[in-house]
Amino acid sequence: MAKTSATRSATPPGALSLEQAADSTLNIRLSGSWSLKGGLPSTADVERQIDSAARLSFDTRELAAWDSSLLAFLTRVIELGGRRQIAIDRAGLPPGIRKLLALAEAVPERKGAPKEEIDRAVLERIGNTTIETADATVKALAFLGELTVAFGKFFTMRARYRAWDLFLFIQECGAQALPVVTLISFLSGVILAFVGAVQLKLYGGQIYIADLVAIGMVREMGAMMTAVIMAGRTGAAFAAQLGTMKVTQEIDAFTAMGFPPMEFLVLPRVIALTAMMPLLCLYSDIVGIIGGATIGVGTLDISWTSYYLETRRSIDLSYISVGVIKSVVYGVLIAFFGCLRGMQCGSSSSAVGDATTSAVVSSIVASIVANGILAVIFYVLWI
Repeated sequence: MAKTSATRSATPPGALSLEQAADSTLNIRLSGSWSLKGGLPSTADVERQIDSAARLSFDTRELAAWDSSLLAFLTRVIELGGRRQIAIDRAGLPPGIRKLLALAEAVPERKGAPKEEIDRAVLERIGNTTIETADATVKALAFLGELTVAFGKFFTMRARYRAWDLFLFIQECGAQALPVVTLISFLSGVILAFVGAVQLKLYGGQIYIADLVAIGMVREMGAMMTAVIMAGRTGAAFAAQLGTMKVTQEIDAFTAMGFPPMEFLVLPRVIALTAMMPLLCLYSDIVGIIGGATIGVGTLDISWTSYYLETRRSIDLSYISVGVIKSVVYGVLIAFFGCLRGMQCGSSSSAVGDATTSAVVSSIVASIVANGILAVIFYVLWI
């Protein structure tokens, strides 16, 4: 089809010229070497003169080397002529080009084919996502059922686990988490105080910053910030620990030796985090209130006594119970998803990292969703 490279380099680049005959025939003369590297002549001149023509013809006697660029040009010209219902004489084209053009026109592109492919791809992704979601839901429910059975054995004193492991997890979820909980809770109280000070200072109501910080920390921020911290710290640790054990086949070894992994590995972790979350929440509330008091006393000229009395007046046992109940729910969700992702970990080198990331994201999302549901429930109950 194409000339040799030596011949192509010796010939001039592709060019075209137009000749209008007396019988309204537009003759398109092609010359030179037509290649993608050399650039393609524009079809603008053909488009301008084709409207006054009744017939198209081609002259390729001076045509040298050519490649698919010539076919693209001719296809474009033939399409222009077909839209205007102009007769096209292909006798002047080389036989090879005529055969390729006929082959290209033999199977025309179906109208709407790209859209159909896109729609099919979208439906395929939706279907795959639905199947994956349903499968993940079934596995999560199965895990929840096994965990419920394990709790039943725990309350009937039949669960098989090491008490030392439970005390170790309580230490990790409780005392070892105090430094980061202290920092985040104190800063949360400071932020709430500054947010309230911007508006309340305009009306001389600086004293009500104590109400804002106390109610905000006790009802929402204390439990939620503790949940976020524990999801990124403890939930991720649970997923990484169990995921590593899954990769190294330690969990399979437990099963082979007759130790149920749900009771021996998962149950102590869930109990430890669920038991420590209310205590951490109460500690977070106190530290957050101290952070707000630091701003109120230090920058807004409120005495410690006035701030304490206003804080004591603004909250009661019902507000505290709301935060504690939320913290228990958050603790269960974080421990559940941390252990679930760890037990579902694959066997590849990156599976542990994927399980850890999924555990953190799932725990935080589940905690926020639970927060919204509980907020509606407590609002209906007027708590």
